[in-house]
Amino acid sequence: MTTAPISNATAATTAAPATASPEQAKFRKAAQAFEAVFVRQLIGSMRSASEGDGIFDSEATKQFQDMSDAKTADAMASKGALHIADMLVKQYGARLAGSAAAAPATGAAPAPASDKPAASVAAPDGKPAQ
Repeated sequence: MTTAPISNATAATTAAPATASPEQAKFRKAAQAFEAVFVRQLIGSMRSASEGDGIFDSEATKQFQDMSDAKTADAMASKGALHIADMLVKQYGARLAGSAAAAPATGAAPAPASDKPAASVAAPDGKPAQ
């Protein structure tokens, strides 16, 4: 009897599809950077909530702890430990894909599809701009 190895289910969800556009790749990278910043703040808050100073605490120790926390947060974000980047990509990725499909090939913004004239812009005094 042979058994198949257990696959990492999260690896399949965090891997970018082979047909991802450059915009989607940039979005995924930005989502991972956001996750790293969020995790850094989370770790910093947990560390500041700890009980008092230890006997070996100094400014140098705190600086190295901050560096270690940042490295830990970056590693957690790159592995998708909290799946924050995945949730952002899932929630906003469809909008990115939809807007890329709706934009014309020239890169210009699509024209309004309304028969109504465009709304006039009001000046700061409330009168329509000329």
